[in-house]
Amino acid sequence: MEYEHIIMSLIVHGGNARSNCLKALECAQNGDMIQAETLFKSVDEDINKAHEIQTKLIQAEINGEKNEITLLLIHAQDHLMNAMTVRDLALMMFKWIKNN
Repeated sequence: MEYEHIIMSLIVHGGNARSNCLKALECAQNGDMIQAETLFKSVDEDINKAHEIQTKLIQAEINGEKNEITLLLIHAQDHLMNAMTVRDLALMMFKWIKNN
């Protein structure tokens, strides 16, 4: 897979995960807990896919394959880290909404 395509996959999966976290919270606020839980499952799938891509990049570097550190790669990493943070916070909020 071409390096730029790998980076774009990180951005897409991270962005999808973040967006679906927010949609899941909106569903929970509207009382649709089943849809919220479904969205959180898709969030986990996207984050897992992005994390697999990230892990392959890291393993390649450990094995001596050097890739250029570009602004686009940094942007992709930001997307993934933001998605993971939003997921953690959204799940805490979801549990609070569900229990109150």
